[in-house]
Amino acid sequence: MRLVITVIGKDKVGILAKVSSLCAEYNANITDVTQSVLQDLFAMVMLAETEESDKNLAAMSDALTELGDGMGLKIHVMHEDVFNTMHRI
Repeated sequence: MRLVITVIGKDKVGILAKVSSLCAEYNANITDVTQSVLQDLFAMVMLAETEESDKNLAAMSDALTELGDGMGLKIHVMHEDVFNTMHRI
């Protein structure tokens, strides 16, 4: 399954490293990343692929949310189909 991971918050050292490390712990392969830093605002969108179950996806999402809370970031994970449905015009 393909996932969309978004990260928004104040820029600081190690955001990409910590998010990608946590993805690796859950066997999620990062296939694409785009990020921007505007003054001190950090914004990133990652595409990742995993063959794990929805249960594992929920655990990964919870872990990323917890990581974001600890770093003062908002991190959201969703299945690509959900993302596409939300952004369909």
